[in-house]
Amino acid sequence: MRILVVDVGGSSVKLAITGTGWRARVRSGPRLSAAVMVARVRAALGARTIDRVALGYPGPVVDGRIAKEPVNLGPGWVGFDFEKAFDRPVRIVNDAAMQALGAYRGGTMLFLGLGTGLGSTLVVDGVLVPMELGHLPYRGRYTFEDCVGHRGRVRQGAARWRADVADVVARLRAALQVRDVVLGGGATRGLRTLPAGATRAPEDAAIEGGARLWDGEARPAARPRTRRSRPA
Repeated sequence: MRILVVDVGGSSVKLAITGTGWRARVRSGPRLSAAVMVARVRAALGARTIDRVALGYPGPVVDGRIAKEPVNLGPGWVGFDFEKAFDRPVRIVNDAAMQALGAYRGGTMLFLGLGTGLGSTLVVDGVLVPMELGHLPYRGRYTFEDCVGHRGRVRQGAARWRADVADVVARLRAALQVRDVVLGGGATRGLRTLPAGATRAPEDAAIEGGARLWDGEARPAARPRTRRSRPA
C-alpha cells in the first residue's frame, strides 16, 4: 500500500510516498489555504499513484477532523473535504502527533516540534495524546510558542532562544513526569547541544508516523490510538 504522507508546516509542506523513496516539498506560508495546498501537492505528485493519505496538520484535530483554523497559515481548513480533494481515503492528525508516532519507541514520551510554532504530543504506552502546550503562558505576555518558535528566535537571538528551549524542555519534562523528551522540526538544527534529557527525532519520523496511521497493527512499537484525536 502506497501512503502519501503530507506534513504541513509554516514554511513548507513535506511530502513522501511510503515504500518508494520519493520525497518532495511544496511552498507553504501565511496565505496557504487547504485548497491551494492540495493543488500544489497534486501537481508535485504528477502521475504517481497512491492508495491512502496521511495528513499532519499544524493545529487541533478532534475525531480525525480539523477543529480550528491554523495560526500560521491561511484560512479554509476547517470543514475542507480532503478525501474528495485527493480522491483517496485520508487520515488526519496533528503534525506533532504524526512525528511523535514515528519517533516513539515505548514507554512515556513527550514530543516537541520546533518550527514556525511549537507542536506538542504526549505518547503513553502507545496512546497518542495530542496537546497544545505552545499556547500556555510562559514569560509575561509571551507563550511557550512565542519564545521557542520562529518568532522568538528572531526577536531574541539564537543564544537566548537556545536557553529558552532548554528551560521549556526542563519545565515540561518535570510537569508531565516523562522519561523521554524527543525534539523534532527543522529548528532543531539550530541547537548546538540538546537540552538535558532530550533526544532528536529521526529524520523520517513524520513519514514513519504517517505509515503507522494506516498500518499500526503491523508496527507494535506505536499504534495510532488517541485519547482526544482519532483518525476518521
